[in-house]
Amino acid sequence: MRHGPALAFVAFFLIAAKPAPTGALLLDAGNFDPALLLPPPPADNSAIEQSELDSLHAEDRTRTPVEAAQARTMGETKTVSLFADAIGPGFDLDRLPATKALFQTVRQEEKAAVDRAKDHFRRNRPWIVDASLHACATNDDPQSSYPSGHTTMAYSMAAILARLVPDRAPAILSRAADYAHSRIICEQHFPSDLAAGQAFGMMIAERLMQQPAFQRQFQAAAAEMRSVRHR
Repeated sequence: MRHGPALAFVAFFLIAAKPAPTGALLLDAGNFDPALLLPPPPADNSAIEQSELDSLHAEDRTRTPVEAAQARTMGETKTVSLFADAIGPGFDLDRLPATKALFQTVRQEEKAAVDRAKDHFRRNRPWIVDASLHACATNDDPQSSYPSGHTTMAYSMAAILARLVPDRAPAILSRAADYAHSRIICEQHFPSDLAAGQAFGMMIAERLMQQPAFQRQFQAAAAEMRSVRHR
């Protein structure tokens, strides 16, 4: 029995599915500088900051305990599995090694980029600016508000995932928006942090898609997703 094509296909998955080694970033400080890509956040004590605080106080008055708990739980998921309901049956990462590896790379890249951005802008969290807010948690770095890391992650993954499963793109992006808004419900971020995170996440996805190593991973995941969804 001949196994050549089948073995070659498996070998392609094994090679292309591997995430980049830790530390070997495709997007680093030299080619992806947040200071050149994002505007600064609203200034301390500015009218815009006060308007944003007013919107968080409005959220504080109207959110229910159930909504706050759901938002807190939503924020605990930091993998592409947060889009499982948007994709539908068959999106089981344990059975999708190439797809899992692709989004491990996305996570590694966006996390490093967000850390650089937060370190550069050093914006105070809402609950530092106004102690009367009731954030879901206050254990984050007090000066790490801009851009929202959760939002950046959601949109960088959503932009890649929508390319993999274009017929589910509206549901994927809707899920990203809901996930981002959970950070407002939890009073963890200002609205402008979310806006910056959305833009930053989309930029990360676009830049990654231009990288040959990432394109190889993407093609492996695309083939894998097609095979699963067409069974």
